[in-house]
Amino acid sequence: MLKKPSNSFWQDKPILVTGAGGFIGSHLVESLVAHGARVRAFVRYNSRDDPGLLRMLPPGVLAQVEVIPGDLRDLDAVRRAMAGQALVFHLGALIAIPYSYVHPAEVVETNVLGTLNVLLAGRETAPERIVHTSTSEVYGTALKVPIDEAHPLQGQSPYSASKIGADKLAESFYRAFDLPVVTVRPFNTYGPRQSARAVIPTIITQALTQDEIHLGNLDARRDLTYVTDTVAGFLQAAQAPGVDGDEFNLGAGAEIRIADLAAEIIALAGREVRVVVDPQRLRPEKSEVQRLLSDNARARHRLGWEPRVELKEGLEKTIAWIRANLHFYRPGNYQI
Repeated sequence: MLKKPSNSFWQDKPILVTGAGGFIGSHLVESLVAHGARVRAFVRYNSRDDPGLLRMLPPGVLAQVEVIPGDLRDLDAVRRAMAGQALVFHLGALIAIPYSYVHPAEVVETNVLGTLNVLLAGRETAPERIVHTSTSEVYGTALKVPIDEAHPLQGQSPYSASKIGADKLAESFYRAFDLPVVTVRPFNTYGPRQSARAVIPTIITQALTQDEIHLGNLDARRDLTYVTDTVAGFLQAAQAPGVDGDEFNLGAGAEIRIADLAAEIIALAGREVRVVVDPQRLRPEKSEVQRLLSDNARARHRLGWEPRVELKEGLEKTIAWIRANLHFYRPGNYQI
């Protein structure tokens, strides 16, 4: 097994993170700063000068980050952001599955064209490696379990289809142009700062504040990975030798039904709450991903990565953070 990252690898290394204002991106930025890297954060421009979840980093951390606003769909903006960067973590994407039902064109433009722009800019700026972010959603409902990286890809939503397209572009640029790209596939990451778009904050915010928890499919099974474990996988993928062109599942290798997850969160929250199925939260039948369970052997063996945070511990940490930051949420509102 490979050694874990050392600060010497990261010290003063110029690194770009796209999607840095997002959930995983903000945690990755924070970790990179702690490792001594010089971090440039690419965030989607808005007139409020809002850096997204980067605003929740400690002021001393954020002060060390160069924040660059722009849009992944603008090749020139991406090229300028990537100039002079030794490593690129490409996390920027529109990730909400329900949103992709409503605005599929925007999702495809951002996720596919945005990734193409990162790859095109990579040919010009020549970073040591680009770590491209995929998702377990590209596998669709498991045809076999556990799901390894050879599992067929199934576009069961416009979002998952856009990520399949982005993944294949990354693969093609490695094969056609020897661009040093590594793809990581997180399985249902959760933790502090995650929006109510995701199932765990949806359950927690309602469990803490209401008498009913409104959810969609209670029988779906998910493989849940705490955010610090996912970030550790990104760090390993950036520095492991001999992995260019490869793909890695970052999942805990365990599954839980949404109904059972809700029951565990309710118990940890310490309130009596009942669960109600809300039809508007159900995916179209053929679009529902019923089961995700990762085979993480490749990441364990080739990256030296393994998940360390057990589900109960991760849920306790997440509940504590959300309890202290309920102003960040609108409990009960269905957020797409």
